[in-house]
Amino acid sequence: MIKVGIGYDVHRLVEGRRLMLGGIEIPFEKGLDGHSDADVLIHAICDSVLGAAGEGDIGVHFPPTDPKYKDISSIELLKMTKEIISKKGFVVNNIDVTLIAQRPRIGDFRLEMRKLIAGASGALPDSVNIKATTTEGLGSIGREEGMAAFAVATIKKR
Repeated sequence: MIKVGIGYDVHRLVEGRRLMLGGIEIPFEKGLDGHSDADVLIHAICDSVLGAAGEGDIGVHFPPTDPKYKDISSIELLKMTKEIISKKGFVVNNIDVTLIAQRPRIGDFRLEMRKLIAGASGALPDSVNIKATTTEGLGSIGREEGMAAFAVATIKKR
């Protein structure tokens, strides 16, 4: 049995925070604002995996009102997501995620991101795909006010 889930996340860019994407720190003049490290790629992935398992979303399991998740690494949230679906007998089969941002370019970091995401989710590295696109300067993302990500995940019974 294969199940599919879709995830989406968006965060505002602010000064004074480091930029975490795909589990790694990316050199950039701004970072994403949020309760955790605000990694939009990982948050979208968590939502897609949880959705595939019928387990709600990231806010249900790791609420921003809970102080224990303040500044937590989103890679840790993905590991916990893997445990949630594991209790239902599922493993991650495939992850495909798209970052939507004007800058920075993430090509040089993609391989490391794939390895970290695969390790945290239990997927094989060649079953994790990361893409990026811009909005061609349109809207709040085009004005570099924030970043967003969409993810699709498939899970299967062990």
